[in-house]
Amino acid sequence: MLVAAAVCPCPPLLVPEVAAGAAGELADARTACTDALAVLAASRPDLLVVVGPAAGAAEEGPYPQGSRGSFHGFGVATEVRLGRAGDPAVAGVAPADPESPLPASLAVAAWLLERTDWAASPVTALAVGADRDPESCLAGGRTLAETAERVAMLVMGDGSACRTLKAPGYLDERAAGFDAAAARALGAADTAALAALDPALARELQAAGRAPWQFLAGAAEGAGLAGRLLYEDAPYGVGYFTAAWS
Repeated sequence: MLVAAAVCPCPPLLVPEVAAGAAGELADARTACTDALAVLAASRPDLLVVVGPAAGAAEEGPYPQGSRGSFHGFGVATEVRLGRAGDPAVAGVAPADPESPLPASLAVAAWLLERTDWAASPVTALAVGADRDPESCLAGGRTLAETAERVAMLVMGDGSACRTLKAPGYLDERAAGFDAAAARALGAADTAALAALDPALARELQAAGRAPWQFLAGAAEGAGLAGRLLYEDAPYGVGYFTAAWS
């Protein structure tokens, strides 16, 4: 059963070494992520499941505790591991494959967990593709919620990438409305509103968080969780949100 969730943005720029001189621009986002992870730890879960977007089909699938990632592709030597070394493996999950490094979204999650010295429970992760339809995401979330008696989720994902002329996807007038609806749903733990997010519109707006958020919606069905929106902004023309559900 899902007992808590944290929603965080997943730009590699969250990692100060990647952001370099611009690290201060996302300081508030990092603080909000730390606060959201504190809610997860306080829930005393038996298992933490991290869900984030895959950049392509080759990245989709499960990543067990111990999986490694890095930010070498962004020009820095920073490396991360999912879960602490020496922690017990998650029952029924195969050992980490050194040939399958963490996707960027999950590497950011691993960095956040290392930064907060996560020790509350074992960890496993799943990277989901942008083409997953809502019903498949909801069903997947329901399955994740049943993997342990007390499950917490760390859900990584960004909103639209079309908020300004300089945004990665250029300016799209629909982006602000999409992000506002997503922010309201995440802040209110509104699973129905998250489930209703349009995958076609999300794809056009390059909103990578849509599928992970709908996994959360499926996992949280009937859990009775309340939400708080801890951070909402669109630096670089991309919608970033942090929320805590408990």
